[in-house]
Amino acid sequence: MIRTARDEDAAAIHAIYAPSVSAGVATFETELPSVETMRERLRARLQHYPWLVWEDAGEVLAYAYAGRFRERAAYDWIAETSIYVRHDAQRRGIARRLYGALLEVMRLQGITQAVGVITLPGTASVAMHEAMGFAPAGVWRQCGYKLGQWWDVGVWQKELQPAATPPQPVTPFQALADTPALHALLG
Repeated sequence: MIRTARDEDAAAIHAIYAPSVSAGVATFETELPSVETMRERLRARLQHYPWLVWEDAGEVLAYAYAGRFRERAAYDWIAETSIYVRHDAQRRGIARRLYGALLEVMRLQGITQAVGVITLPGTASVAMHEAMGFAPAGVWRQCGYKLGQWWDVGVWQKELQPAATPPQPVTPFQALADTPALHALLG
């Protein structure tokens, strides 16, 4: 089941995220944030952007969220996306379905572009993004130092809907939280 993340998901989200911080490069965060910090991040992000989880038999197996791409107002219609899947839940199609739902929610908000930022080579992540219609948009060379080496980061971009001129303001996720449109989308 795909649903909006809740405060009580913070511990499961923390557990899914931990290996990426301590032993992976899906994130360049090097110090594992506390469960409470994850809860605060979740609350803050949900004010404006979606944070969704995949729950199966009462367990959170994956989460995906969108966030502000850059601080300048002209970037309001583009958002960066992230997804993390628990190790034992990978290769089951969860990532594509959850990420697809995230992109649909972003479209519903009026966001026109999604950006995925992937530490290279990131073979599985690149394959998933390209299968979902993202196209390569550039590479930042040796931009992150983690686990004793420098890493390149690739940027993939997907148009979610045509940009209108002038654009309508993006609808904050919080304003969609209890709408029939969101409930229909998440099922």
